[in-house]
Amino acid sequence: MHIQDSRWASASAIAPGGAVGAAVGNGRGDGARTTPLRVDAQRNLEHVLRAAREVFGELGYGAPMEDVARRARVGVGTVYRRFPSKDVLVRRIAEEETSRLTDQARAALGQEDEPWSALSRFLRTSVASGAGRLLPPQVLRVGVAEDGGDGPDEARVPQQRTQPGGGELRLVAEQSAAVDDAGAAALLDVVGQLVERARAAGELRPDVSVSDVLLVIATAAPSLPDAAQQAAASARLLDILLEGLRSRPA
Repeated sequence: MHIQDSRWASASAIAPGGAVGAAVGNGRGDGARTTPLRVDAQRNLEHVLRAAREVFGELGYGAPMEDVARRARVGVGTVYRRFPSKDVLVRRIAEEETSRLTDQARAALGQEDEPWSALSRFLRTSVASGAGRLLPPQVLRVGVAEDGGDGPDEARVPQQRTQPGGGELRLVAEQSAAVDDAGAAALLDVVGQLVERARAAGELRPDVSVSDVLLVIATAAPSLPDAAQQAAASARLLDILLEGLRSRPA
């Protein structure tokens, strides 16, 4: 898995509903008007988004825009007309994948009565979808902070427990990136609920954190050239990781 940092610029993302701002379409900052995309333009946008998910999933967010254009079979100028910078495209893809993971976590939480079944269902569904390879860097940036090391650039992962070594795993912001972004916060919250339920039921190791669960999702979906081999490898790796997460009788 290759998860690479992006500057996460504050430029406005393209609206998911298929409309593009006039400022993006003509390169001028002449207002926030939106117009429906033509059929061919909408098709190109869909090709670019699909290609971006594939390329970033395989190579990480450091992959160049030229690779996305090549995979989409459009000119790189077409990509930049839809997304004025790579940061805007990266943010769009990461937000979509974060939202998809949040929906999967909520479905598992609402449809599975058994805490371990809910957590394992979420992990299996998420790994199978490959969404973990496209998680934004700020939800995976985990460091060990010393006691008393709280600072303005750190934000505690929801439901995070202090680890047995004196330190505490923390989600660390990437410079000015908003760790409390609504999408990332929603994901961390609902995964935190899954973790807490499984821990309270005695089925999850007490030292397993929300960050650990997200790292499982991110690492258990290898990108292999053969689809069948990739599915088999993901399933096998996830079985091993799930066994590592489970609590064992003393």
